[in-house]
Amino acid sequence: MKKKTNCTYIGGQAVISGVMMRGKSAMATVVRDESGALQTEAKRITPPEKRKKWMRFPFIRGVVNFVMSLVDGMGSLLRSSEVAFAEEEEAPSKFEKYMAERWKISVGQLVSGIAAIFGVLIALALFMFLPFYLTELIYKAAPVIGDKSSIWYNLIEGGFRLAIFILYILFTLLLKTIRETYAYHGAEHKTINCYEHGLELTVDNVKQSSRLHDRCGTTFLFIVLVIGIVVFAFVNWVLARYCATGISQLDFVIALFVKLLCLPIVAGVSYEILKLFARIQSVIVLPLKAPGYLLQMLTTREPDEKMIECAIAAFKKVLEMDADPEIPEKLFATETKLSKLLAMMKRSFSERGIEDAEAEWIAARTLGIQRSQVSEERVVTRSECRKVLDVFEERLTGRPLWYIYGDADFYGYKIKVDERVLIPRPETEILVEQAVKTLEEGDSVLDLCTGSGAIAVAIACEAAKDKSISVTATDISDDALDVARENARLNKANVNFVKSDLFSSVRGRYNLITANPPYIKSDEIDTLQREVREFEPRIALDGGEDGLDFYRRIAERLHRHLVHGGMLIVECGEDQAKEVLKIFNRCDYAMVVKDMYGKERFVKIVI
Repeated sequence: MKKKTNCTYIGGQAVISGVMMRGKSAMATVVRDESGALQTEAKRITPPEKRKKWMRFPFIRGVVNFVMSLVDGMGSLLRSSEVAFAEEEEAPSKFEKYMAERWKISVGQLVSGIAAIFGVLIALALFMFLPFYLTELIYKAAPVIGDKSSIWYNLIEGGFRLAIFILYILFTLLLKTIRETYAYHGAEHKTINCYEHGLELTVDNVKQSSRLHDRCGTTFLFIVLVIGIVVFAFVNWVLARYCATGISQLDFVIALFVKLLCLPIVAGVSYEILKLFARIQSVIVLPLKAPGYLLQMLTTREPDEKMIECAIAAFKKVLEMDADPEIPEKLFATETKLSKLLAMMKRSFSERGIEDAEAEWIAARTLGIQRSQVSEERVVTRSECRKVLDVFEERLTGRPLWYIYGDADFYGYKIKVDERVLIPRPETEILVEQAVKTLEEGDSVLDLCTGSGAIAVAIACEAAKDKSISVTATDISDDALDVARENARLNKANVNFVKSDLFSSVRGRYNLITANPPYIKSDEIDTLQREVREFEPRIALDGGEDGLDFYRRIAERLHRHLVHGGMLIVECGEDQAKEVLKIFNRCDYAMVVKDMYGKERFVKIVI
């Protein structure tokens, strides 16, 4: 037996057309969809060390892990079926519409839920009721085996339970879908074995690895059945001796109820035995492992390369997420509830310092609804979910949401944006509001550092409703001017654009000058949020050593280009207003205007 050199805590299970792997802090399911592409769903789970202390005690931890694995495994199985069996979307039927509108669930979710309930009931019938019933028949036909407290009675019942389990496995081998799932089970084992033996996770290396593993769920179930014979024998003995009522139906119900209560004990003991077997690699314990291995020969099959690719992808995803808590969760693009989709996005955004509101904007824009409507539950179709997740996952790379969409709303106007220009901020709308209030018929406006042209376009469009004014906008960047001109065309704004380093190429005087210049200190840019420092143009951010360079340059030539009695309105950083006022000391009137958050954000100057 080749010794393992790289033991791992990662385990898994086969799902429909894929593999689920589960680590300490994450689990990932990779499924091959109807198009042949691999889809991945990954989520965070609570690591053992962060669970409550009592949940980590020996035997109790076995029950906890068994329940969690059962729940997660069933969830992964149902989710994988939604991907593997997904059909081309058609117009929903009346029943599908009713279920979505009245109960906020899809027909697929309803069917999956019913299937899960029936699965539990069938398991109880096969492994609890049927063995008891068959043993009762033998007991009545041959009472010589003794009463219900006898060892023979309990061995026969346990034997029936084990025989039914093996027959059940053999029956499943007749089903093509299950045989395929067993092949994915083999891929899961081979991948883990490949890693544990220190080999690189390649398809060829995984192929050569064993499809038998000490921590397999099949072995665990066999141990459960064996331990169950011992525990249930004791239960039958106690019930027969002290709790028998003489009414067979009532005795059966009592026995069934007590055995169900004992299942956690059986699971806890079996888990500890499985862990012990997995740690001991000596040939001495091989006979004890052999029955589990023999059963695994039935529940695993040799996988093909595509199946192995699924298992490797799931294993690597869990390794990455366990190693790096910053890696975000992923969802399958399937039918789901909007609330579930939003919750997942908000949780991931919150962990990365992204505002929750962006998740709501993504849902609203993709689904074509108002942001206020995202709180209303609805079923998101598979195609809608895919579109939402595409934007969500790109946003997690750090790229700003409005660059992803290519436009932003500003003062009621759609402004095209990309990495050539800054994204217009909502607070800057106050600058436009203040500017529009000062305008009179025939006024001329100059917007410095126009960037996307948002301020100039909004002023021109608003003023054009009842006044005739002229608007000129300048920027030193050709790329920015290209974007600004496009925004003027899209919004039918009459703006004259000039390439100019502030006033360098400007001629004449203006009644109103506006500016939202770069005002971030040079050494602070690298401390800004990732979406700002890595994606927005540095030339539009860098205001020099103290962030005030552009205000000084504007002040130097302001009197040459602002008419007497004219007004300058500039935006500044939230802690810069007083310093900006000092720079414009040669003026007749100056005041500070606060933004919607109460920050001193704007300075108005009259000369």
